[in-house]
Amino acid sequence: MGAGPEMTAAKGLPRETATAVILGRAGSKGLPGKNAMLLAGRPMVQHSIKHARSAAMVGRILVSTDCPQVAAAARSEAVELIDRPTDLAGDQATVDAAARHALLDDEAPIAVILYANVPIRPAGLIDRAVSLLIETGADSVQSYAPVGKHHPYWEVKLDAAGRVSAYVENTVYRRQDLPPLFVPDGGVIAVRRASLYEVIEGQPHSFLGRDRRGIETAAGAVIDIDDRMDFLLAELILNESADCRTEAASHALR
Repeated sequence: MGAGPEMTAAKGLPRETATAVILGRAGSKGLPGKNAMLLAGRPMVQHSIKHARSAAMVGRILVSTDCPQVAAAARSEAVELIDRPTDLAGDQATVDAAARHALLDDEAPIAVILYANVPIRPAGLIDRAVSLLIETGADSVQSYAPVGKHHPYWEVKLDAAGRVSAYVENTVYRRQDLPPLFVPDGGVIAVRRASLYEVIEGQPHSFLGRDRRGIETAAGAVIDIDDRMDFLLAELILNESADCRTEAASHALR
């Protein structure tokens, strides 16, 4: 599909338009209630709704939640709500199980899984993931960031007496000589419906399929909020961006 997916005449959308599922449960140990917290003037979940709306490859947006505040924020954006049952909203619930529940009545061949606690994503990230999925015929595409200074080669183990041993034995001294490694950054998961619904006991990532692809993001380009420090960083970035836009508009008017 080198020329890209065919477009439907009716909607001007790709034939394999994806459905976005935004997951935002009520519970959180690191930062309680984070998915409904106000961040840069709007509830956290609304940032992900905005990202999904800006994606050309997304045709339908669902918000799966058990949180009344997240539900209210989603309703104000006029997106579809999926009432997540208690057994899919606890600490032991899996991402793929919640997504499967949300998509039971959806027939789109591709699902885009977005976390409500990721208020910052690079522009075009969702479309990049879906496009690669379609072009390659892969089962899933996930976004990854470089591990940076937290590379496994420089990580150590400490025993009860504080003795240090290398996690991975190596002789690398310089950061630029480290083998490139990447970590899932939470920005996006695009997955084919057939893969999402293939559950293999004992293999927690089986829903990603066999042919798994990745797209790289720059360090810090995706902010996944797990604690207060992540929240403060995201607020700083979003407010700074808003200030820059305001200043640019002011210059344009002058």
